[in-house]
Amino acid sequence: MDFVNLEWYQYLLIVGAGLIAGFINTLAGSGSLLTLPLLIFIGLPPNVANGTNRIAIMLQSLVGSVGFRKQGSLDLRAGLLLGIPSVAGSVVGALIALAINNKMMERVVGILLVVMFFVVLLKPEAWLKGKTEKGIGGSLWINILVFFVIGVYGGFIQAGVGFFLLAGLVLGAGLNVVRANAIKNFLVFLYTPFALAVFMIGQQVDYRAGLILSIGSMTGAWLGTRSAVSWGPTFVRYVLLVAVLVSAVQLIFF
Repeated sequence: MDFVNLEWYQYLLIVGAGLIAGFINTLAGSGSLLTLPLLIFIGLPPNVANGTNRIAIMLQSLVGSVGFRKQGSLDLRAGLLLGIPSVAGSVVGALIALAINNKMMERVVGILLVVMFFVVLLKPEAWLKGKTEKGIGGSLWINILVFFVIGVYGGFIQAGVGFFLLAGLVLGAGLNVVRANAIKNFLVFLYTPFALAVFMIGQQVDYRAGLILSIGSMTGAWLGTRSAVSWGPTFVRYVLLVAVLVSAVQLIFF
C-alpha cells in the first residue's frame, strides 16, 4: 500500500501523541484512544490506522517490559502463563477486525469502563496491596478464559485493553497495580506481533507512520515504567482512575 503524505508539523504531532500514549499505556491503558484518531486525522483509513497503531504498541510494550524487569517488578513466569491464552485470543480478534465495524463494540466497552471506574474508586485496597506477592492467584482455568477473551478484544481494536488486563490481573490474579502493570505490558508485547502480522498480511499497515509514532511511544513507555515503580501503587491508581473515566466518556459519546 502507498504511504500517507505527511507535512512537517504532522511528524511532531505523531511523536507527541506517541509520547503521551506510551506513558498512559504503561501506567494504565487506552493511549490508543489518542493515537487512533490522530492517525485517521493525518489521512489513514480507520482499518489501516488500527493496524499501523500496533507497531507503536508492540515497541512501547517491549520498552515497558524491559523497564519493569530491570526494576524487579515483572514476573516472567506468570506473564508467560497468561500470555498463551492472550496470544490465541489476539489472533482471533485481529481476524474479526479485518471484517466488521467496531462502533457498537466501542460503546459497550465505554459502559464497562464506567463500571470499572467505580470498582477502582470504591475498592482501593485490592489495587494497592494485591492478594499475592508471588505468582498468580485465583483459578487457573478461569484466568485462562478471561485472558483469552481480553486477547480477542486486544487483537480486535486494542484501545482500552490495558484496563481489562489490569482488572484481570488485580481482581482475578490478585496482583497489586504496579506488578499488574508490569505483566500487562509483557502480555501486550507477547500478543501484539501476532495481531500485527494479521494486519500486515491484510495490507493494513503504514510502516512509516507506525515507526514515527513508535519514537514517541517508546519514550513515553520508558518514562512510565520509572514513574510507576518510583511513585508506587497510589500514584498509578489515580492515573488509572482518570484514564478510565476519560476513555469511557470518549467511547460512549464520541
